[in-house]
Amino acid sequence: MSLHRPTPLTRRRLLAAAGAVAIGLAATACGSDDKGAAEAKASSGPWTYTDDRGTKIELKSAPTRVVTYVGAAAALHDFGIDKQIVGVYGPAKKKDGTPDAQIGGFDPDKATIIGNAYGEFDIEKYAALRPELLVDHMFVKPNLFYVPAESKDKIFKLAPSVGVATGEAPLPTPIEHYAKLAQALGADLDSDKVKADKARFDKAAAGLKAAAAAKPGLKVLAASGSADLFYASNPGKNSDLMYFKQLGVDIIVPDKLDKDDYFEGLSWENADKYKADLILLDARTQALQPKDLESKPTWKDLPAVKADQVISWQAEPVFSYAGAAPILENLTKAIQNAKKVS
Repeated sequence: MSLHRPTPLTRRRLLAAAGAVAIGLAATACGSDDKGAAEAKASSGPWTYTDDRGTKIELKSAPTRVVTYVGAAAALHDFGIDKQIVGVYGPAKKKDGTPDAQIGGFDPDKATIIGNAYGEFDIEKYAALRPELLVDHMFVKPNLFYVPAESKDKIFKLAPSVGVATGEAPLPTPIEHYAKLAQALGADLDSDKVKADKARFDKAAAGLKAAAAAKPGLKVLAASGSADLFYASNPGKNSDLMYFKQLGVDIIVPDKLDKDDYFEGLSWENADKYKADLILLDARTQALQPKDLESKPTWKDLPAVKADQVISWQAEPVFSYAGAAPILENLTKAIQNAKKVS
């Protein structure tokens, strides 16, 4: 992914990410972290869960009033956790009132929005929701992504929190973490829907691997644009890019990364530093889109741009099988249609 927030704190500046963007805890609920899910039982009895920080949460019963970062709501929704989510924060709605892509299939009108942008977190609204659990992404340990650093102590006093590790591991890992957390909250991972979503994801992964193998040498750059800088994302840190690379996609690795190793910020004069045949451009609300970049001469001169080989990139993917499968499918199609131009 690309850690990159809205100006002035783009998600890159916090976490990182040339595709774009920090405060967190994360759910250690999968693989060797199955401990969290094994301990957690969505029942009338005691509920315990160990997150990716190694922090153990203990409640008298399974939480039914959960407040989440929008990305967490999107992932949990896809695994069947919906009614428990009473509040969300992060990019929930666009200016026109329609749902932001980052909230996925979760309906923001079904929850109280306690903040709609980075840095926005209404503590009074949060307290009024009587939260029993807070859930967020964690890209840079031990920070929860969209919990403001200056008010985190007050926020964490109101309810225990779970952070789900969403950085520095290939895409299937954070998906599994969210699946395990959802199961702990009462989701049925053996439902027909979840099984179908997993099958689609596996098929999409195989398709991407085949497409990449058929186009050896096709250079791909994951990037994000802002008014002052062009960010090149590191496939060694972003979970989706890491997975694309594992499947054989030749993603360019920037050589001068930020302190968290998520991206390299380039001045627009140097936007052509990396020669790419296909550009994955950050599609998040805070990032500039192709129409916004038309005034940048160096953007228009990039070979991939001239060849119309630029596709939208969900720099912060929905960490679920349902959310990730279309991403793999879209990249597969783009690679199949792309040609060498750099």
